Amino acid sequence: MDAPEAGCTGAADRGLADAVREESMKKIVPEYEFTAEERARVRALASACGLHELTAAILYSRGIDTPEKAERFLSPSAKHFLSPFLMRGMRELTDAIAEVRAAGGLVAVYGDYDADGIGAAAILLSALRRFGVRAVAHVPERAEGYGMSVSSLEKIIDEYAPSLIVTVDCGVSNRAEAEYIKSRGVRVIVTDHHELPERLPDCTVVNPKLADDYPYDNLCGAGVAFKIACALLGKDAYDLLDIAAVSTVADSVPLTGENRDIVFEGLRRINKNPRAALKYLLASKKDAVDAQTLAFTVAPRVNAAGRMGDAQSALRLLTSEDEKEVYDLAVRLNAFNAERQQVCDEVYKSARAKLAEGGAYDDAILLYGEDWSQGLIGIVAARLAEEFNRPVVLFAEKDGLLKGSARTVENVNVYEALRACAEHLEAFGGHAQAAGVTVRKENFEALRAAMNAYIRGKYATEDFQPSFAVCAREMPSAELVRELERIEPCGVGNKKPLFAVSAGSVAASPLKEGSPHVAFRAEGTELVWFGGGRSRELLSCDVPKEIVFECGLSRFRGTESVRGIVRDVLCAQEGGACTELYLFRAALRRLAAKPVQVNAVYESAEKIERRIAAARESCRYGLLLLGGERVPAPLAGVCEGLEGELFRLAAPNVGNALVLTPAADEDFSMYREVVFLETPADFHIASLGGRTVYVNADAPCTLFDGLDTSREALAGVYRAIRAGVAGEDSVSAALAQEEFPPRQFVFAAEVFAELGLVRIGGGMLRAAGGKRTELAKSAIYRAAAERGNV
Repeated sequence: MDAPEAGCTGAADRGLADAVREESMKKIVPEYEFTAEERARVRALASACGLHELTAAILYSRGIDTPEKAERFLSPSAKHFLSPFLMRGMRELTDAIAEVRAAGGLVAVYGDYDADGIGAAAILLSALRRFGVRAVAHVPERAEGYGMSVSSLEKIIDEYAPSLIVTVDCGVSNRAEAEYIKSRGVRVIVTDHHELPERLPDCTVVNPKLADDYPYDNLCGAGVAFKIACALLGKDAYDLLDIAAVSTVADSVPLTGENRDIVFEGLRRINKNPRAALKYLLASKKDAVDAQTLAFTVAPRVNAAGRMGDAQSALRLLTSEDEKEVYDLAVRLNAFNAERQQVCDEVYKSARAKLAEGGAYDDAILLYGEDWSQGLIGIVAARLAEEFNRPVVLFAEKDGLLKGSARTVENVNVYEALRACAEHLEAFGGHAQAAGVTVRKENFEALRAAMNAYIRGKYATEDFQPSFAVCAREMPSAELVRELERIEPCGVGNKKPLFAVSAGSVAASPLKEGSPHVAFRAEGTELVWFGGGRSRELLSCDVPKEIVFECGLSRFRGTESVRGIVRDVLCAQEGGACTELYLFRAALRRLAAKPVQVNAVYESAEKIERRIAAARESCRYGLLLLGGERVPAPLAGVCEGLEGELFRLAAPNVGNALVLTPAADEDFSMYREVVFLETPADFHIASLGGRTVYVNADAPCTLFDGLDTSREALAGVYRAIRAGVAGEDSVSAALAQEEFPPRQFVFAAEVFAELGLVRIGGGMLRAAGGKRTELAKSAIYRAAAERGNV
């Protein structure tokens, strides 16, 4: 058997009993759990505020535990804005700007190339000009790197001769660059929001994370710039809230406290009277704009300019007063975004290919590509972190240095992980969920080993397990959903509440013909699952399910109804006769898929058991077990703790997994060891092509046991179908009739469907009239007949 890969060391000593708890299945957890005393406080909070108890429970669990805090939270407003002068360094900054204005000098704003840095530069540049001081702004391109650079500073000073340089969204880690500015006889003030290094620049620093009287430390760079604007202009700065809102959402800072007020007021202005830049970026949106719209429509387009090497276009878009120029720039940003999406897909595929070569089994994923775009690796890192549910750092190579972007999952602080590995780094900065990092190429492997060692020692298995925190296992009423709308704007630090309901067999229909999205009803409420078309077979099974969803209100002609958006469907392994038939049908259908060549190694059940145990003890990633309708009894013990997933992987994170009757088109390419728990009727799984797989030789194929494949038997089922059999599919029809054994009926109906002799739709199985063919043309029939059951 293959030796464990790097990154799995340390797991073998724990033994199978511990390894059982390491598998990365998705799970549902309660958003909160209260003691009896806390529950009493929740009820008191609900009573005092006139809220539903569930709303009060959500607020209480998020630290909003008094009527005063609840009133503050549920009524976000500019009236809650804090005085900017509580922030350390703010008075020195405004005095310095006033001195430059009085002297007729110029202020240069130094920003960053992402949506936060661009937004911050736009806000401060606009505020300075309104304040009556001459000002210019510079946002570096990604090729220049994050933060200030001496080369860019030299150009700014030589061209503009500024009296003062003010940074926004950067600078707190640029001590040397600040010294260069001073050496040129220019004053510098740093405004930033990132984590503080051990040594600050030797100048005035404005950062909410400094120890001062400012009680809120989660502002983004544009949030800090907005506070500077308020210090200069008072309430006249409030028309810059829309830009601050975009940047706040884009930078993934918590939507709590003052950030919540900023986003709420910014959205109110965008929905009431959007500036031209946002109007054009939102041209395709007809519904009300919310925080999710900013996150998925506006922010990507602003970011796209910096990612594609033209951050100045985004800055001009947000500061120009020429509407034609604004329109042209919006068109350019939309084009950048489309190009960005295409190139991102290429980087993503390249990173996935590198992972497939053996890098998907560490607790942190670190990769670099020689031809990857520095501007796009952050997006791809975020996508991979969500997909594999662990920290990801991707690097682009340039001049012997690897410049990277780190993204992580909720429970793992990537900034602290990088800080712990600082001896291997040239530079790093950021915050808990995202960071930038630079390392020499020769130190890459040392960094990877050190980071994995730190994370492995710091975090428990549960920190990497995909989970959904639900606030209730019930279908909420329209009245409750309307009340929960007051929790908006939702996002990081203030998630949209999730619900879960139980279900058995569910009849799902495409939103329209050919759509990959489906809709179905649960407890009388319509639920929509985007991308759920691949799981229609799973939904149809009577296996117990937990449907996790977000709730909203559908308003139509004066009436309101609850409508849910499905986040995921989690299934138990145990099901009834219906589930067994769907598994049987899936196995039949796979027979008709394109044949795949594998290197099948047949081993005894005893050897298979040892193989599984060794793999699970050595690592929680990379082992794939494939079964039929159930796990063979001799292997049940070694598979304990792996909940059988039906047809498809519940999570794509390459966690050790057990899949019953796997679909032909499911992607298992990332798994390094594949074991069939019984001899399958076929190996028609495209992602296993050319792979070595291990097969339990002591568990023969039983798929066709008890079937009558004679022409007479199939003709009998065909006559019944011609007479009319109700059912949404062959399984429901088989259970609705009593003339034939259900498996026999499903077998025959699937053979006829493959041959085009039967059509399924409209709640009926119907014979296709006037068509004749040979049974031997059916791959399903041939496979059964070849086993000597004729």
